[in-house]
Amino acid sequence: MNSIAESNGPKSNMLRLALRANGVFSALSGAVLIVASDYVTALIGIEASLVPTGVLLLGFAAGLLWNARREVINRTEAWIAVALDLAWVIGTAGLIFAGVFNSTGNWVVALVGDVVLLFAVLQFLGLRRLRRRSVA
Repeated sequence: MNSIAESNGPKSNMLRLALRANGVFSALSGAVLIVASDYVTALIGIEASLVPTGVLLLGFAAGLLWNARREVINRTEAWIAVALDLAWVIGTAGLIFAGVFNSTGNWVVALVGDVVLLFAVLQFLGLRRLRRRSVA
């Protein structure tokens, strides 16, 4: 089953909170990349526009917030969020090691990657709590 019955119970709170926090962080990050793209690109040392990334982050945030708001959280969508967060972290590491950013950019991008990894871990733990409940 892709969703959890009685998802308003205390064991779903961790997942719901992690999805909401990830959604808010992603929305704020997307907005910054859209509104201040020139500033951010200069800060991190790249010339490519970050507006498309910002738009994608806003879409990702909307999906997270939509799922977190549902009465019954869709587990498949939550797992997709974990996978996408992990892909972001791996991509971030690859870009840092490839030398794409300046020194400040490496720190900024690594910090964002750390936050995204934290969300992936919290979402994973929230999903595990729900799984334990459904098995018990």
